[in-house]
Amino acid sequence: MSEGNSQGLSREPLSAVAVLSCINKAPDGYYVVAQTTDGSDADLWKDGLFKSKVTRYLCYTRNTGPDVVVDLKLTDIKEVLPEGFAPVLETIDTKESATRKKRLCVKTLPRGAADTAVNDIQIISKSKYQIKDYTCVGEMNNMWIWYRTGEFSKCVATQAKSTETTSGASSRWTPSRPDYKQQNSGSLTLSAFDDVPFVVSQKFHQDAIPTQQVNLMGITIKSLAEIEEEYHYNFSTEKSIAY
Repeated sequence: MSEGNSQGLSREPLSAVAVLSCINKAPDGYYVVAQTTDGSDADLWKDGLFKSKVTRYLCYTRNTGPDVVVDLKLTDIKEVLPEGFAPVLETIDTKESATRKKRLCVKTLPRGAADTAVNDIQIISKSKYQIKDYTCVGEMNNMWIWYRTGEFSKCVATQAKSTETTSGASSRWTPSRPDYKQQNSGSLTLSAFDDVPFVVSQKFHQDAIPTQQVNLMGITIKSLAEIEEEYHYNFSTEKSIAY
């Protein structure tokens, strides 16, 4: 898949850069830099004198991920790898050597830690040409690789983090009873015992014991006044002795 060389390309950051051995074997979501800015074949492997059966094409993806590409470099094979960069050593489709003589290196950062990122790659076949707002990485087999950087929206990562935070807060603070009601004053009044069913567990239930009938025959039921009148004692004897 190719995006072409239009200057109206997406400003979304690249999340990965790779090398293909076959132009028609790009993984899903990857775009191939198949042509130079003047419409020539952008094969990075071909010889100047002989036509080679080996081909190599740059490709990249903007698939949303945790990292974004922030820089590209070309170094000699024997050169020390720049700090923070990872080399593209194999083709993404056949796992063969990605390049010869020179090595493409890619630097990525977490989306939230990057202020700017690479959002487009172009290849030109003539060194005297330049592309406005692009930076030249270097030359590989008479092909000059250029890339463009720019600011980008971090809303994807922020939204994911916000959703996670909100979800976590919701799971911690959502009331256990779903039918709580808000009072007219606007404040939520909850009690630790609200709607708690105070019932005896089934395991403590026993068969009811038949109540024995009490035979009240012959028993006179008296009122409180009658009891007090019958058993009233005025302590007159005790009082006479005291006085």
